[in-house]
Amino acid sequence: MDQDKLEALRDKYGAIEPGTVFDPHFAEVAETVFSGGRRQWPFAGVSTFLDAPHQALLPEDPDFAELDYAFIGVPMDLGVSNRSGSRLGPRAVRDVERIGPYEHMLRMAPFAGCKTADVGDVPMRSRYDLASCHDDIEVYYKGVKAAGVIPLTVGGDHSISLPILKALGADEPLGMVHIDAHADTGGPFENTRFHHGGPFRQAVLDGVLDPERTIQIGIRGAAEYLWEFSVESGMTLLHAEDVMNKGVPEVVRMAREVVGDKPFYISFDIDSLDPAFAPGTGTPEVGGLTTLQALEILRGLKGLPMAGGDVVEVAPQYDSTSNTAHAGAQILFTLFCLARLGEAARG
Repeated sequence: MDQDKLEALRDKYGAIEPGTVFDPHFAEVAETVFSGGRRQWPFAGVSTFLDAPHQALLPEDPDFAELDYAFIGVPMDLGVSNRSGSRLGPRAVRDVERIGPYEHMLRMAPFAGCKTADVGDVPMRSRYDLASCHDDIEVYYKGVKAAGVIPLTVGGDHSISLPILKALGADEPLGMVHIDAHADTGGPFENTRFHHGGPFRQAVLDGVLDPERTIQIGIRGAAEYLWEFSVESGMTLLHAEDVMNKGVPEVVRMAREVVGDKPFYISFDIDSLDPAFAPGTGTPEVGGLTTLQALEILRGLKGLPMAGGDVVEVAPQYDSTSNTAHAGAQILFTLFCLARLGEAARG
């Protein structure tokens, strides 16, 4: 080993203060993490999404006025068709340790320069009435939108995306990047239109989702016969096999072309990932995306005007390793980064 180089390293790094980082970019990140040379213990304190500050809101009069971004839990799974349990998804994702504060590929620490909080869970009047829960979610997110806050949500089953879109897309239909094993554009069955297999058909019919600015990525499984609405309405549908055959860069190019430069929403169903990576979900489908493919697709959306996003269908009781919740937390962190990177495009 070069002794002069070793001595130079010893002089620079041998007796520094705890938390010292020399690179100016990384030093800015370190300043947000270390206090007096100490870093907050990831396994201590009250669990919040990504260790964000907790901001309690009054259910009868929530005030989001000072926030730029809000992490929101929607612990409701009355719309599931297979295994229930995603009502516990927000709690499981909150308990995940050591996500962030830095995103190495996007080269950013999203908490810096904005006010962000975990505001808890959407208050709902009934644990038994799906339609009532949807009404409560829509009213809550109308308040979020009125305050100019960008919501980052963890469900709950995928039916929660419908009332969120009804609130956020009320003035102008949104585009959407939808990453999922299932297209979720099915019709009514068993006397209801409101289930986790059909939120995006209903969102189009309600005029809050623009199908021609919607791309669905990772679709697969035995329910293909239910998704004809996706194609007929003008959505771009990519099967999991298409992701493999086309490659991530082409999928990113297509997604950016589809959503364009107008506000769009990201909805990420954890079952888009192969069960090898995310077994803890209600409707797993083999042959899915890897976590790296999913992250790279999302990272490719940087700079677009994101209006909000959700991560849904984490069901921790089927997840013996907590890998599913861990993946969900990482996806949520990436959505936060994308929202920050889209600030200039939102205006």
